Amino acid sequence: MTLDIPNLKDFDKRLRDEAQQEPSLEIPQDPPSKHTQIIAIYGKGGIGKSFTLANLSCMMAEQGKRVLLIGCDPKSDTTSLLFGGKACPTIIETSTRKKLAGEEVAIGDVCFKRNGVFAMELGGPEVGRGCGGRGIIHGFELLEKLGFHDWDFDYVLLDFLGDVVCGGFGLPIARDMAQKVILVASNDLQSLYVANNVCSAVEYFRKMGGNVGVAGLVINKDDGTGEAAAFAKSVNIPVLAAIPQDDDLRKKSANYQIVGSAASQWGSLFVGLAEAVDLAPPLRPNPLDQDGLLALFDSKDTGGDIVLEPATDTDMRGKNAVAKASLEVVYDDA
Repeated sequence: MTLDIPNLKDFDKRLRDEAQQEPSLEIPQDPPSKHTQIIAIYGKGGIGKSFTLANLSCMMAEQGKRVLLIGCDPKSDTTSLLFGGKACPTIIETSTRKKLAGEEVAIGDVCFKRNGVFAMELGGPEVGRGCGGRGIIHGFELLEKLGFHDWDFDYVLLDFLGDVVCGGFGLPIARDMAQKVILVASNDLQSLYVANNVCSAVEYFRKMGGNVGVAGLVINKDDGTGEAAAFAKSVNIPVLAAIPQDDDLRKKSANYQIVGSAASQWGSLFVGLAEAVDLAPPLRPNPLDQDGLLALFDSKDTGGDIVLEPATDTDMRGKNAVAKASLEVVYDDA
């Protein structure tokens, strides 16, 4: 096999050019209908957003609400629990396939339903072949073409990766696409760092004239140590629910079983969460600085007792360090 070096160079240049472009965020901002609550859920990858949303959406549907769940995480796992582990064709991959075939995307190609919940995945590019944030923007452009603003739902739940809040990932906050944000975190520093980062983004855009607020925090895998509750109090947002660290929940989640139902022993928990999500107003948070965030934890667990020791030029040069004659003028004592 021979490599076509010029083509590789062209491909590399296209990727570099794309990475340097600021994504356009000119997405229509009107809600699909006046009564619809559009809620963006943010959290650290793997913290349990998809588990929380799948069960919350099922409970809402069981209560007679019309719910649309949209996965906006490139790993496309939002709907996995809802569909029993079955992969849902993503909007981006379906659009690409249809375009190559000269066909238009229909709603039935990308939106599916179960337990009364309508769900879809935006998807993302293959690794190294595009920008995930730009993929989200492209996905919402396709939703607009499919009639997003004419759809009739009580709730539209958007599952966003909170590790990054730039470009397309920050779309609901930056362009007022959602009325409010819900955070999912646990009693660990990294997930609370992400939650605090989202609070900072919300506060930044509020100062810029935005209207999105944080409705509250869902504590997932709550082990009772209290750091997440202390964080919520510090940034001035309520705790909407505390989902315990429980082996039964872990097993059911791993086996793609829905617990957000009145038939489940956990049903009352998700009834309470559904009510809290519906009623919680969008608040303006008070994000913490790094020291304030670390103060929520025991200093021995966070490096709070560490004193930073500055490196020297000799340290950096290592074996290449050579003593040089100083040009400093030294005066004899008078």
